[in-house]
Amino acid sequence: MSKARILLAEDSRSIAQHIVRILSTQDFEVCAAEDGLAAWEILATGAQFETIVLDREMPRMDGMELLRRIKATPHLAPIPVVMQTTRDDEESIREGLAEGAYYYLTKPFVPAVLLSVVSAAVHQRRDYLALQEGVRQAGRPFEFLETGRFRFRTLEDGRLLANSLARAFPEAERSVLGLQELMVNAVEHGNLGISYEDKTELVMNGRWLEEVNRRLEAPEGLCRQVRVAFERTGEAVQVTVADEGAGFNWQKYVDFDARRAFDSHGRGIAMARTLSFDEVRYSGNGNTVTAIRQLGKR
Repeated sequence: MSKARILLAEDSRSIAQHIVRILSTQDFEVCAAEDGLAAWEILATGAQFETIVLDREMPRMDGMELLRRIKATPHLAPIPVVMQTTRDDEESIREGLAEGAYYYLTKPFVPAVLLSVVSAAVHQRRDYLALQEGVRQAGRPFEFLETGRFRFRTLEDGRLLANSLARAFPEAERSVLGLQELMVNAVEHGNLGISYEDKTELVMNGRWLEEVNRRLEAPEGLCRQVRVAFERTGEAVQVTVADEGAGFNWQKYVDFDARRAFDSHGRGIAMARTLSFDEVRYSGNGNTVTAIRQLGKR
Protein backbone atom coordinates (compact mmCIF):
# COMPACT_ATOMS: atom_id res chain seq x y z
CA MET A 1 0.00 0.00 0.00
CA SER A 2 1.37 3.42 -0.95
CA LYS A 3 2.12 6.05 1.66
CA ALA A 4 -0.84 8.22 2.65
CA ARG A 5 -0.32 11.94 2.00
CA ILE A 6 -1.30 14.16 4.93
CA LEU A 7 -1.64 17.95 4.86
CA LEU A 8 -0.78 19.52 8.22
CA ALA A 9 -1.72 23.14 9.02
CA GLU A 10 0.08 24.17 12.23
CA ASP A 11 1.60 27.57 13.06
CA SER A 12 3.85 26.26 15.84
CA ARG A 13 7.05 25.01 14.21
CA SER A 14 7.96 22.81 17.17
CA ILE A 15 4.53 21.15 17.30
CA ALA A 16 4.53 20.69 13.52
CA GLN A 17 7.94 19.02 13.66
CA HIS A 18 6.75 16.78 16.51
CA ILE A 19 3.67 15.70 14.51
CA VAL A 20 5.73 15.07 11.38
CA ARG A 21 8.17 12.89 13.36
CA ILE A 22 5.35 10.81 14.83
CA LEU A 23 3.46 10.34 11.57
CA SER A 24 6.65 9.56 9.69
CA THR A 25 7.12 6.45 11.82
CA GLN A 26 4.18 4.95 9.92
CA ASP A 27 3.24 5.04 6.23
CA PHE A 28 2.42 8.76 6.20
CA GLU A 29 3.97 11.44 4.02
CA VAL A 30 3.34 14.84 5.63
CA CYS A 31 3.20 18.22 3.90
CA ALA A 32 3.36 20.96 6.56
CA ALA A 33 1.85 24.43 6.09
CA GLU A 34 2.62 27.28 8.49
CA ASP A 35 -1.02 28.39 8.85
CA GLY A 36 -4.49 28.04 7.36
CA LEU A 37 -3.88 30.39 4.45
CA ALA A 38 -0.73 28.54 3.41
CA ALA A 39 -2.63 25.25 3.61
CA TRP A 40 -5.44 26.66 1.47
CA GLU A 41 -2.94 27.83 -1.14
CA ILE A 42 -1.47 24.31 -1.26
CA LEU A 43 -4.92 22.80 -1.75
CA ALA A 44 -5.64 25.34 -4.49
CA THR A 45 -2.74 23.93 -6.54
CA GLY A 46 -4.64 20.63 -6.88
CA ALA A 47 -2.29 18.68 -4.62
CA GLN A 48 -3.89 15.42 -3.46
CA PHE A 49 -4.19 14.45 0.22
CA GLU A 50 -5.97 11.63 2.02
CA THR A 51 -6.37 13.45 5.35
CA ILE A 52 -6.00 17.04 6.55
CA VAL A 53 -4.86 17.86 10.11
CA LEU A 54 -5.68 21.40 11.25
CA ASP A 55 -4.81 23.49 14.26
CA ARG A 56 -7.90 25.41 15.35
CA GLU A 57 -6.07 28.60 16.37
CA MET A 58 -3.80 30.00 13.62
CA PRO A 59 -2.91 33.45 12.26
CA ARG A 60 -4.10 34.77 8.87
CA MET A 61 -6.69 31.97 8.52
CA ASP A 62 -7.75 29.88 11.50
CA GLY A 63 -8.71 26.24 11.45
CA MET A 64 -12.47 26.85 11.41
CA GLU A 65 -12.30 29.12 8.35
CA LEU A 66 -10.08 26.63 6.53
CA LEU A 67 -12.46 23.81 7.48
CA ARG A 68 -15.43 25.76 6.07
CA ARG A 69 -13.61 26.39 2.80
CA ILE A 70 -12.66 22.73 2.48
CA LYS A 71 -16.20 21.49 3.09
CA ALA A 72 -17.64 24.09 0.70
CA THR A 73 -15.40 22.85 -2.13
CA PRO A 74 -16.95 19.74 -3.75
CA HIS A 75 -13.74 17.89 -4.64
CA LEU A 76 -12.21 18.60 -1.21
CA ALA A 77 -15.29 18.06 0.95
CA PRO A 78 -14.97 14.23 1.21
CA ILE A 79 -11.41 14.45 2.62
CA PRO A 80 -11.49 13.69 6.38
CA VAL A 81 -10.36 16.56 8.60
CA VAL A 82 -8.72 16.09 12.01
CA MET A 83 -9.00 19.20 14.20
CA GLN A 84 -6.34 19.64 16.88
CA THR A 85 -7.10 22.09 19.64
CA THR A 86 -6.29 23.11 23.21
CA ARG A 87 -10.00 23.81 23.72
CA ASP A 88 -12.03 20.80 24.81
CA ASP A 89 -15.31 22.50 25.75
CA GLU A 90 -18.33 20.86 24.17
CA GLU A 91 -19.58 24.03 22.44
CA SER A 92 -16.33 24.44 20.49
CA ILE A 93 -16.26 20.77 19.58
CA ARG A 94 -19.90 20.83 18.43
CA GLU A 95 -19.09 23.80 16.21
CA GLY A 96 -16.30 21.85 14.54
CA LEU A 97 -18.41 18.71 14.19
CA ALA A 98 -21.22 20.73 12.63
CA GLU A 99 -18.78 22.07 10.04
CA GLY A 100 -17.50 18.60 9.19
CA ALA A 101 -14.46 17.92 11.42
CA TYR A 102 -15.29 14.35 12.42
CA TYR A 103 -12.00 13.72 14.24
CA TYR A 104 -10.51 15.69 17.14
CA LEU A 105 -7.22 15.76 19.02
CA THR A 106 -6.54 17.71 22.20
CA LYS A 107 -3.09 19.20 22.79
CA PRO A 108 -0.89 17.92 24.24
CA PHE A 109 -1.67 14.63 22.49
CA VAL A 110 -0.42 11.08 23.03
CA PRO A 111 1.53 9.78 19.98
CA ALA A 112 -0.43 6.52 19.91
CA VAL A 113 -3.71 8.43 19.86
CA LEU A 114 -2.47 10.71 17.06
CA LEU A 115 -1.50 7.68 14.97
CA SER A 116 -4.79 5.92 15.71
CA VAL A 117 -6.95 8.91 14.78
CA VAL A 118 -5.02 9.79 11.61
CA SER A 119 -5.04 6.11 10.57
CA ALA A 120 -8.82 5.99 11.06
CA ALA A 121 -9.25 9.11 8.93
CA VAL A 122 -7.03 7.72 6.16
CA HIS A 123 -8.93 4.43 6.16
CA GLN A 124 -12.19 6.36 5.92
CA ARG A 125 -10.88 8.21 2.86
CA ARG A 126 -9.57 5.05 1.19
CA ASP A 127 -12.81 3.21 1.91
CA TYR A 128 -14.75 6.09 0.35
CA LEU A 129 -12.62 6.01 -2.81
CA ALA A 130 -12.93 2.22 -3.02
CA LEU A 131 -16.68 2.50 -2.59
CA GLN A 132 -16.91 5.02 -5.41
CA GLU A 133 -15.03 2.65 -7.70
CA GLY A 134 -17.20 -0.25 -6.59
CA VAL A 135 -20.35 1.70 -7.37
CA ARG A 136 -19.05 2.60 -10.82
CA GLN A 137 -18.37 -1.08 -11.53
CA ALA A 138 -21.66 -2.41 -10.13
CA GLY A 139 -24.24 -3.62 -12.63
CA ARG A 140 -26.76 -1.12 -14.04
CA PRO A 141 -29.77 -3.42 -13.50
CA PHE A 142 -30.00 -2.19 -9.89
CA GLU A 143 -31.00 1.22 -11.28
CA PHE A 144 -34.30 -0.42 -12.32
CA LEU A 145 -34.90 -2.33 -9.08
CA GLU A 146 -38.35 -1.75 -7.51
CA THR A 147 -38.34 -4.27 -4.65
CA GLY A 148 -35.79 -6.77 -3.44
CA ARG A 149 -34.83 -8.93 -0.46
CA PHE A 150 -31.29 -9.97 0.38
CA ARG A 151 -29.33 -11.62 3.18
CA PHE A 152 -25.63 -11.78 4.02
CA ARG A 153 -23.34 -12.74 6.88
CA THR A 154 -19.86 -11.21 6.46
CA LEU A 155 -18.45 -7.69 6.18
CA GLU A 156 -17.20 -8.43 2.66
CA ASP A 157 -20.63 -9.53 1.47
CA GLY A 158 -22.24 -6.52 3.15
CA ARG A 159 -19.91 -4.12 1.34
CA LEU A 160 -20.60 -5.87 -1.97
CA LEU A 161 -24.34 -5.55 -1.46
CA ALA A 162 -23.97 -1.88 -0.48
CA ASN A 163 -22.02 -1.21 -3.69
CA SER A 164 -24.74 -2.79 -5.79
CA LEU A 165 -27.78 -1.38 -3.99
CA ALA A 166 -26.34 2.12 -4.15
CA ARG A 167 -27.05 2.06 -7.89
CA ALA A 168 -30.75 1.98 -7.02
CA PHE A 169 -30.44 5.29 -5.14
CA PRO A 170 -30.17 8.79 -6.60
CA GLU A 171 -26.56 10.01 -6.41
CA ALA A 172 -25.23 6.49 -5.92
CA GLU A 173 -21.73 7.57 -4.90
CA ARG A 174 -23.21 9.60 -2.05
CA SER A 175 -25.55 6.85 -0.88
CA VAL A 176 -23.02 4.01 -0.84
CA LEU A 177 -21.15 5.33 2.21
CA GLY A 178 -24.30 5.29 4.34
CA LEU A 179 -25.40 1.89 3.05
CA GLN A 180 -22.06 0.38 3.92
CA GLU A 181 -22.06 1.92 7.41
CA LEU A 182 -25.49 0.48 8.20
CA MET A 183 -24.55 -2.98 6.90
CA VAL A 184 -21.19 -3.05 8.69
CA ASN A 185 -22.92 -2.02 11.95
CA ALA A 186 -25.44 -4.84 11.50
CA VAL A 187 -22.61 -7.37 11.33
CA GLU A 188 -20.09 -6.13 13.89
CA HIS A 189 -22.32 -4.50 16.52
CA GLY A 190 -25.50 -6.46 15.83
CA ASN A 191 -24.82 -10.09 14.98
CA LEU A 192 -21.31 -10.28 16.46
CA GLY A 193 -22.04 -8.24 19.59
CA ILE A 194 -18.93 -6.04 19.44
CA SER A 195 -19.75 -3.08 21.69
CA TYR A 196 -18.57 0.49 21.22
CA GLU A 197 -16.09 0.03 24.08
CA ASP A 198 -14.88 -3.28 22.62
CA LYS A 199 -14.21 -1.68 19.26
CA THR A 200 -12.37 1.26 20.84
CA GLU A 201 -9.91 -1.14 22.49
CA LEU A 202 -9.62 -3.40 19.44
CA VAL A 203 -8.91 -0.48 17.09
CA MET A 204 -6.27 0.95 19.42
CA ASN A 205 -4.57 -2.48 19.60
CA GLY A 206 -4.88 -3.17 15.86
CA ARG A 207 -7.02 -6.27 16.48
CA TRP A 208 -10.45 -5.21 15.21
CA LEU A 209 -10.53 -7.24 11.97
CA GLU A 210 -8.97 -10.25 13.68
CA GLU A 211 -11.73 -10.23 16.31
CA VAL A 212 -14.47 -9.75 13.67
CA ASN A 213 -13.21 -12.80 11.78
CA ARG A 214 -12.92 -14.85 14.97
CA ARG A 215 -16.52 -14.12 15.92
CA LEU A 216 -17.75 -14.78 12.38
CA GLU A 217 -16.34 -18.32 12.59
CA ALA A 218 -17.74 -18.98 16.08
CA PRO A 219 -20.96 -21.08 16.20
CA GLU A 220 -23.19 -18.06 16.91
CA GLY A 221 -21.58 -16.01 14.15
CA LEU A 222 -21.97 -18.81 11.62
CA CYS A 223 -25.74 -18.99 12.04
CA ARG A 224 -26.64 -15.29 12.26
CA GLN A 225 -27.49 -13.30 9.14
CA VAL A 226 -28.37 -9.74 8.19
CA ARG A 227 -31.56 -9.30 6.18
CA VAL A 228 -32.03 -6.37 3.79
CA ALA A 229 -35.24 -5.20 2.11
CA PHE A 230 -35.33 -2.60 -0.68
CA GLU A 231 -38.36 -0.70 -1.93
CA ARG A 232 -38.88 2.05 -4.50
CA THR A 233 -42.07 4.13 -4.58
CA GLY A 234 -42.98 7.09 -6.72
CA GLU A 235 -41.56 9.45 -4.10
CA ALA A 236 -38.64 7.71 -2.41
CA VAL A 237 -36.31 4.75 -2.23
CA GLN A 238 -35.68 3.03 1.06
CA VAL A 239 -33.67 0.14 2.44
CA THR A 240 -34.33 -1.69 5.71
CA VAL A 241 -31.45 -3.53 7.40
CA ALA A 242 -32.22 -6.00 10.22
CA ASP A 243 -29.72 -8.02 12.22
CA GLU A 244 -30.27 -10.84 14.73
CA GLY A 245 -28.46 -9.19 17.64
CA ALA A 246 -29.72 -7.91 20.97
CA GLY A 247 -30.07 -4.33 19.74
CA PHE A 248 -28.42 -1.19 21.12
CA ASN A 249 -29.11 2.34 22.35
CA TRP A 250 -29.17 3.89 18.88
CA GLN A 251 -30.30 7.33 20.13
CA LYS A 252 -26.73 8.04 21.24
CA TYR A 253 -25.33 7.74 17.73
CA VAL A 254 -27.73 9.47 15.31
CA ASP A 255 -26.02 12.83 15.88
CA PHE A 256 -22.35 13.77 16.14
CA ASP A 257 -21.59 13.80 19.87
CA ALA A 258 -18.93 16.13 21.24
CA ARG A 259 -18.13 13.58 23.96
CA ARG A 260 -17.02 11.07 21.31
CA ALA A 261 -15.21 13.58 19.10
CA PHE A 262 -11.80 12.28 20.17
CA ASP A 263 -12.57 8.62 19.42
CA SER A 264 -11.28 6.94 16.26
CA HIS A 265 -14.70 5.48 15.35
CA GLY A 266 -18.40 5.85 16.13
CA ARG A 267 -19.40 8.30 13.38
CA GLY A 268 -21.02 5.87 10.95
CA ILE A 269 -24.70 6.34 11.80
CA ALA A 270 -24.46 10.12 12.05
CA MET A 271 -22.54 10.28 8.77
CA ALA A 272 -25.15 8.08 7.08
CA ARG A 273 -27.95 10.33 8.30
CA THR A 274 -26.32 13.63 7.35
CA LEU A 275 -24.42 12.69 4.18
CA SER A 276 -26.24 9.80 2.51
CA PHE A 277 -29.95 9.84 3.37
CA ASP A 278 -32.84 12.17 4.09
CA GLU A 279 -33.96 10.06 7.04
CA VAL A 280 -32.53 7.20 9.13
CA ARG A 281 -35.16 5.57 11.34
CA TYR A 282 -34.57 2.85 13.95
CA SER A 283 -37.30 0.58 15.31
CA GLY A 284 -37.72 -2.03 17.99
CA ASN A 285 -34.64 -2.55 20.15
CA GLY A 286 -32.36 -0.95 17.56
CA ASN A 287 -31.61 -4.04 15.46
CA THR A 288 -33.73 -2.77 12.55
CA VAL A 289 -32.99 0.45 10.68
CA THR A 290 -34.66 2.02 7.65
CA ALA A 291 -32.82 4.57 5.50
CA ILE A 292 -34.85 6.75 3.14
CA ARG A 293 -33.85 8.95 0.23
CA GLN A 294 -36.46 11.17 -1.44
CA LEU A 295 -36.50 11.06 -5.22
CA GLY A 296 -35.75 14.34 -6.91
CA LYS A 297 -34.24 15.81 -3.70
CA ARG A 298 -30.61 16.83 -3.53
